Amino acid sequence: MAANEKTITLFTTRARQMILQFKQMKKENEELYAMVDERDVKIRQLEAMVQQGQRDYNSLKMAKMLEVTDGDLERAKKRVAGLIRDVNKCIMLLSGSQD
Repeated sequence: MAANEKTITLFTTRARQMILQFKQMKKENEELYAMVDERDVKIRQLEAMVQQGQRDYNSLKMAKMLEVTDGDLERAKKRVAGLIRDVNKCIMLLSGSQD
């Protein structure tokens, strides 16, 4: 009987150790998921900042292209006309590809 009791005690001890190890692993897993979620939020914020920076840059670039100084009025008109032609070409290409 003593061998059976020793085996049962050993089994119980090992089962408790496994339960404790499971709880520790579960806690660690939850912490890791929380870290991943925090990183995902940060990545989305940084991506939004990059996109806003790109939009700002494109707006500034367009404003620079359209900037008119005293001697550049004719050149600015040509630039605007060229931009309008480019937009019209794009519209024609898009409308042709939707047929």
